[in-house]
Amino acid sequence: MVYINVRHTAADYEKWRTVFDGDEARRRAGGATGVNQIFRDADDPNTVNVILEWDNAENARKFLDDPALREAMQKSGVVGAPAVRAILSLT
Repeated sequence: MVYINVRHTAADYEKWRTVFDGDEARRRAGGATGVNQIFRDADDPNTVNVILEWDNAENARKFLDDPALREAMQKSGVVGAPAVRAILSLT
């Protein structure tokens, strides 16, 4: 398994979460396992840290490069550029 760790800020968490949840089928079609962990910053609840599990690194990278991801982030109200912390593989 491979994990992507992304941190970004949304203008409104509830709107972001609705779009994120609605994008599940697209993520799964691209190799996501559906295991997601979402953490909200204690000082700014609109800042989220998302950990997504993928079947392999190639599919994880394709997901990050997919223009549909940028469109979803714009639609969800992500403010600024997301920070991709790592693509990690468990050994």
